[in-house]
Amino acid sequence: MKGITTQEGRETLNKFKMEAANEVGVNLKQGYNGDLTAREVGSVGGQMVKKMIDAYKTTGNK
Repeated sequence: MKGITTQEGRETLNKFKMEAANEVGVNLKQGYNGDLTAREVGSVGGQMVKKMIDAYKTTGNK
């Protein structure tokens, strides 16, 4: 995870990723996830983006 410089930042992003995976029904685990399909991994990333956009809209775009 390049660009994330603090342990707290890495932990927060990892928690966010795990929550998104749970919401879309993907069995994401700590460590190696090479058994997941591209579709599964893409759905996790898509859910993360959706949640970030929703959070931005909720907090107001000033």
